[in-house]
Amino acid sequence: MIPDRIIEQGTLTTDGARSAVEVRLPWYRALPGSCIAGAGLRVDGVDAPKDSLRWTMNGRTFTFEELVDETEEWWFPTDSVVLSGDVPVASGEADHEVDVDLTLYIPYIVIGENEVLHIEEHDTKTMTLRQAQGPEVVA
Repeated sequence: MIPDRIIEQGTLTTDGARSAVEVRLPWYRALPGSCIAGAGLRVDGVDAPKDSLRWTMNGRTFTFEELVDETEEWWFPTDSVVLSGDVPVASGEADHEVDVDLTLYIPYIVIGENEVLHIEEHDTKTMTLRQAQGPEVVA
């Protein structure tokens, strides 16, 4: 719905082996964690392995398996979350191409018997590395 604003410009951080970027909700209403079905992170054409991906929202870090039943934490359109994964990025002043894929379920839009709306969104941004603020940024 709002795919060109998924990646927050200028938020790419790395510790050399693990990288992170801030992500915004491409939907107009808040969603519980259980509606975040998956994501992908790619930097300079290198994919972060799916099992290394972590989703940090409201100060808590989750694997995507842990998000399946998460109804206590919500992602609001005004809040950024941190998507991180094991993808090496060389430090320096160079530009990096960052790709994020999101898969979301919209629980209040029913499109069939026992089926809700499923959306897949993608965004690409080019940015330089930002200095990490602490371990929570690349959790």
